[in-house]
Amino acid sequence: QVQLVESGGGLVQPGGSLRLSCAASGFTFSRYTMNWYRQAPGKERELVAAIASAGSSTNYADSVKGRFTISRDNAKNTVYLQMNSLKPEDTAVYYCNAVSVTTLYGYWGQGTQVTVSS
Repeated sequence: QVQLVESGGGLVQPGGSLRLSCAASGFTFSRYTMNWYRQAPGKERELVAAIASAGSSTNYADSVKGRFTISRDNAKNTVYLQMNSLKPEDTAVYYCNAVSVTTLYGYWGQGTQVTVSS
């Protein structure tokens, strides 16, 4: 059974930091590109960061470049999103997404809420 379980969300003040984790099971993690998406109320879901299956390359949305860092540990089947210098506009539900490098089939986690507010 495939599972992607996000954790680490919460309420943080502007300028603060959070680290999100996504624990994967039920598939061969090292053969999947891993992505973090977010969706704010009334807005479309957007890609925040992506990391290649071996962790050799990463990509970021312009809005988070220099503030967020995506990483993965294939031995632990886990992907992380380190979020620094958080802004109120970062408030959203953050979703973990896995996409097969061969079939392009994907899985989604249930999401974790991040709220940036004073």
